[in-house]
Amino acid sequence: MNKEFSTEIRKTFFPLSSKYDENWILKNSLGENILYNLESLCEVLEYKPGMKVLDLGCGKAISAIFLANEFKVQVWAVDSFISPSENYKRIKEQSCGNQVFPLKLDARNLPFPKDFFDIIIAADSYMYFGTDEKYTPYLSQFLKPHGFLGIVDICFTKEINYLADAPEYLKPHYQDKWYYVHSLGWWEKFIEKTGLLNIVRAEILPQNDFIRAEYVKDMKKRKKQDEIANILAKDQENLIAMFRLTAERTEKPVKLDLYSKQL
Repeated sequence: MNKEFSTEIRKTFFPLSSKYDENWILKNSLGENILYNLESLCEVLEYKPGMKVLDLGCGKAISAIFLANEFKVQVWAVDSFISPSENYKRIKEQSCGNQVFPLKLDARNLPFPKDFFDIIIAADSYMYFGTDEKYTPYLSQFLKPHGFLGIVDICFTKEINYLADAPEYLKPHYQDKWYYVHSLGWWEKFIEKTGLLNIVRAEILPQNDFIRAEYVKDMKKRKKQDEIANILAKDQENLIAMFRLTAERTEKPVKLDLYSKQL
């Protein structure tokens, strides 16, 4: 795929994120181009100016900057590793200082009021802290009734339950870094099982093939050793994909004594 053709596809698939400098995006993404995945998620969420949005696992906060710029929402940008001072510098450089509030917090110990957020999103982060069955109920308390949870992340196109089920190129890595990756069907059942959230949409990203190809290409271009990119290059059966999921908060109360103290 030549550069000119790739640029045109990028503009077609991602009209919002293609307005941003690609080098700036890649410099401030912790893996692949984070705005590709985020924009795809945003296609199936409805934002209104002034909404309160929680960006969980925001990394270097460019996802929060994107949300503030494009949808005029307020964003609490939470990450447990990246310095909020560094993020605030990036936020001010993009003229979002009054809309994006960076915080260094553990996703499992959040200080927000109940029913505070209109939308909670996790772009390329939820599987790192959210696969504990007690976590989604805990997080749900911070969503307003009929607010939305939005997740975009990596998945398998079929569930792998045992090391023996993994393809050969994945087996050396499966027990260390891939055992917590699941299928889309697994995620649907996992999110809905408590009755606190109803799935609205769950699907492989329409732009999945392009995102995969760009990820591998970008890592080669940057001469960066990246395990995911290396495995994607070997994944001829398309086992690995990106998914987006949205779920609406029900009116069922969260029984915090069952969840928050046990996280």
